[in-house]
Amino acid sequence: MFFSYFKELVGKEVTVELKNDLAIRGTLHSVDQYLNIKLENTRVVDQEKYPHMLSVRNCFIRGSVVRYVQLPPDGVDIDILHDATRREARGG
Repeated sequence: MFFSYFKELVGKEVTVELKNDLAIRGTLHSVDQYLNIKLENTRVVDQEKYPHMLSVRNCFIRGSVVRYVQLPPDGVDIDILHDATRREARGG
């Protein structure tokens, strides 16, 4: 369900918060079925806490280390979420 939804967000800016509290904002380049995420044009939300990340512009994030993905306000399509939830409940 989430994989198909995230594919719709490719090209939009998202913020990914990791389990180690690092939050990275960037343009969603790709996502796979394991919710591994590739971001481009990245920047760290708390640059003072993570100064070593200032030079990182593109990154690959393993899905298992993601805590949250903050979506852009215009990226939330309620109808798509409802349809995906119904399909998931039906087992299809």
